[in-house]
Amino acid sequence: MSEKKFTLQAAVTFGLEAVAKREAAKIGFEQIRASDGYVEFKASSEDIVKANLNFRCVDRIMLVLKKFKVLDFEELFEGVYSVDWCDILPENAQFIVTGKSIKSLLSSVPAIQSVSEKAIIKKLQTKYARDNFSKDGARYIIQIGLLKDEVTVLLNTSGPSLHKRGYRTDQGLAPLKETMAAALIELSFWKNERIFLDPCCGSGTIPIEAALIARNIAPGLYRHFDFEKQGIIDANIVKQEKINARSAIDFNVTPQIYGSDINKRAIEMSLKNSANAGVDDCIVFEQIPFNKLVLPGDYGVCVSNPPYGERMGESSDVERLYRDMGRLFGKNNTWSAYILTSNESFEKFYGKRADKKRKLFNGNVKVDYYQFFGQKPTSK
Repeated sequence: MSEKKFTLQAAVTFGLEAVAKREAAKIGFEQIRASDGYVEFKASSEDIVKANLNFRCVDRIMLVLKKFKVLDFEELFEGVYSVDWCDILPENAQFIVTGKSIKSLLSSVPAIQSVSEKAIIKKLQTKYARDNFSKDGARYIIQIGLLKDEVTVLLNTSGPSLHKRGYRTDQGLAPLKETMAAALIELSFWKNERIFLDPCCGSGTIPIEAALIARNIAPGLYRHFDFEKQGIIDANIVKQEKINARSAIDFNVTPQIYGSDINKRAIEMSLKNSANAGVDDCIVFEQIPFNKLVLPGDYGVCVSNPPYGERMGESSDVERLYRDMGRLFGKNNTWSAYILTSNESFEKFYGKRADKKRKLFNGNVKVDYYQFFGQKPTSK
């Protein structure tokens, strides 16, 4: 299987497709195409492992099994049936069919799932002479996606979302996903030689992701993936790719990364999570309210996801926080500030219009990523 080329889709949050495309090129993939909600590229079986280990900003790595046009459920059945399921699924496969439909004649997702599952079972029955399947083996999540009457049949090689790195065992009420945190850092174009700060660090996700980037630690190195039990990739290939990822880590890098929060519990969570991630030695966490914060030098980069002020009784505190942010970074023009919030009045309270603003989604919440560019350090 290692010589064969596949098409992979990396599912990504809307608005981050360009970030994912850059990341795919950086990892070394070719023939990369970005579309709404995903990037697509050619890959080998080794690359399936490499993609799951190394992508920081995407949610799942999906193997494209087939694409075809449909106008009715009979065509859907025949198209799904035509996939070589007997070569993909073992007799006891725990296969789960998910579906979605956008701007297509076949709009009922439950019906799409039902018809597709029947087609898969009928195909398996050509090899396994049985009426029922136990489904007690390895998990295979199969997605049947329709967009403008074109079906894409996908196999989820990741399993649970890639934001689940494995280090965050403690978190607050509204944690930022690790994949989004990494994307925010990538959009700031922060480099190791500059100071990095998150003054509203919560459980420490943004500083931890910055440290992982700084030391070139593959974000998926310490978790498991569905492909490891699906039998689609040789175990020796998986082992070698993990060895390659470990050898790429640069422990000699000593970035200046700071995280602070007004909440004592948040700092306790941050310390625990950074230790789990193996980067506690290069992040300084401190409990301190923003209005007492002293910037730890010049030419720094602040990336933060502060409270949005949506909960009852929070609005006045949040408005004060935004004003304090504007005052602090306004008088320190060597600093760049990148702030994610859903608060549409943020610029008014901050006291300045952003140099650039990007619309994103934090989960299901529409947010803006406000970017204030400071002076860049002079090249030596």
